[in-house]
Amino acid sequence: MNILDKIVLRKKEEVADAKRLVSVKDLEKALHFKRTSHVFKDFLLAPDRTGIIAEFKRRSPSKGLINGTSDVAEVTQAYNASGASALSVLTDVDFFGGKTDDILAARAANEIPILRKDFMIDEYQILEAKAWGADIILLIAAILTPQQVSDLGQFAHNLGLNVLLEVHNQEELERSICPHLDAIGVNNRNLADFTVNIQTSFDLVNQIPDQFLKISESAISEPKTILDLKNAGFNGFLIGENFMKTDNPGLAIKDFISQLH
Repeated sequence: MNILDKIVLRKKEEVADAKRLVSVKDLEKALHFKRTSHVFKDFLLAPDRTGIIAEFKRRSPSKGLINGTSDVAEVTQAYNASGASALSVLTDVDFFGGKTDDILAARAANEIPILRKDFMIDEYQILEAKAWGADIILLIAAILTPQQVSDLGQFAHNLGLNVLLEVHNQEELERSICPHLDAIGVNNRNLADFTVNIQTSFDLVNQIPDQFLKISESAISEPKTILDLKNAGFNGFLIGENFMKTDNPGLAIKDFISQLH
């Protein structure tokens, strides 16, 4: 069993527990449930933004603890002020050290799109994302059937949420493309063994239909890489570890973006 299988197994237990604790009706009564979601595309393509989706992440299965001290509101505000197009906030508890309060704090402090970064396997998690103030949900092709991608994507769209599909190879991409997506992300990290290879993005960019926003995720540590990815046709760039592994992620993104021009 690889790490992804373990995460999904644990996620099924987590979702079952959450359903027992908080009813769908309670989620629908939540503070943010009726708010209108930000349109991901508007911010990703905005000329005064960078296309960077800046991530708040405490730990990961491959690296262990990345940053145990940074404050989520402070860091995400700094990301926003530096020109990030969107924020990505991990909500997986066991493997990434995330929590619901992280996304609520990021939402309270920012008016740009927020991606709930988690392993989505159930409509209930999409209702949670809406209730917590997220604007974008992530669907990972490696853990979902094409039918699940389509059904969960449609469910999210019906709630007014944006949908980012994550793929790792051409086979996942081809089987998972459907109308209920806004963006397709190429994860340069292999989730089975956590090795990274930026070439994955360059290999797949032209296979993604142009109706979708194109995102490159992981393994981006140099400003030059963003310029190369832009030239190849990508609109967005998800960066987490590169900023979070520093003592001051807000300063790290500022320095990084200053080198983009």
